[in-house]
Amino acid sequence: MRTMKPFAFLILSVALILLSAAPTAAAPKLVIKYGHVAPPFHGQTVGVEHFKRYVEEKTNHEIEVKHFPASQLGGERSLAEQVQAGTLEMATITTAVLSNFVPQAAVVDLPFLFPDRRTAYAVLDSEVRDLLFRYFPAKGFMALGWTENEFRDLTNSKRPIRRPEDLKGLKIRLMESPVYLDTFRQLGVNPVPMPFPEVYNALQQGVIDGQDNPLYTSILMKFTEVNKYVTITHHILTECVQIMNLDLWNRLPDRYKKVIREAAYEVELVNRGHTAQDKLALSLRKKVDKATGKVIPGPSIYEEARRQGVQIIELTDEERQAFKDAMKPVYEKYRKIIGPEVFDAFMAKVKEINKYRQ
Repeated sequence: MRTMKPFAFLILSVALILLSAAPTAAAPKLVIKYGHVAPPFHGQTVGVEHFKRYVEEKTNHEIEVKHFPASQLGGERSLAEQVQAGTLEMATITTAVLSNFVPQAAVVDLPFLFPDRRTAYAVLDSEVRDLLFRYFPAKGFMALGWTENEFRDLTNSKRPIRRPEDLKGLKIRLMESPVYLDTFRQLGVNPVPMPFPEVYNALQQGVIDGQDNPLYTSILMKFTEVNKYVTITHHILTECVQIMNLDLWNRLPDRYKKVIREAAYEVELVNRGHTAQDKLALSLRKKVDKATGKVIPGPSIYEEARRQGVQIIELTDEERQAFKDAMKPVYEKYRKIIGPEVFDAFMAKVKEINKYRQ
């Protein structure tokens, strides 16, 4: 049997010592899994990617953020339940779905509440935000900020929609939100609650006639391949809340809380900026001219929809007002559900902002 020479043994021993002493990448002290349902390239996805970079850099990678977009961890209700239970650290969830947990969140989804995006931002970034967010901890959530989608519009496969009565009898997919369901029942719709990932197949198979989503989202998700009528109603601005499990939040050191709050705020700015870019100029698909290297914008949202053979119905002011007038019973019902403190504060702030702008 061969034995190792003393010198060789010494070299091997030194090598093992040096290897054991070599620096290795430190494992993160905390891993935050962050889930949502927005597709790739969406402003929400871009915002959460920014959150990941910001938190990891500012904590020197003591926190690692794992980003799960496009319903990888489930639909919104499931994501909210996971955050509540502590099996998921963070998610961004529409107020429509969160209203099943925090009824006061329904105030953001009252139909035709915001006449435009500027009014919405002025309201949502005011003191009423803090008033609303105070209701979240009782349900196991720490509310950290907004993300957004867009103003919602209607698509369907049956007919053009210009008046409330045009909707009667249509099967429309809606989020699992009481205020959404009540809104469309008031318009004579047969509402079909359904998780977002199931919508395309349901449209394709005729299980539903239509759905309500921003036109941009409808194009990204290919809903306009099977729904050829779009009505630009802008009935609800889809806002979401960035939520974290409350127990986890309470355990975090203050320096981590500071970074996460900063990152959540930056998500709002990035998300809104990306949405504005998509809205105004822009470019569902960008191409690069190989000869010049210049970026060539793709078609606008409306151009892309029309290219697919979609008929776009843009409501007049009078037509839109008819839809808003039909919502009075919904407002009366939800003032009781939401509670006068939050409901009245939001209504007063919308009125104040509109008066100021006039």
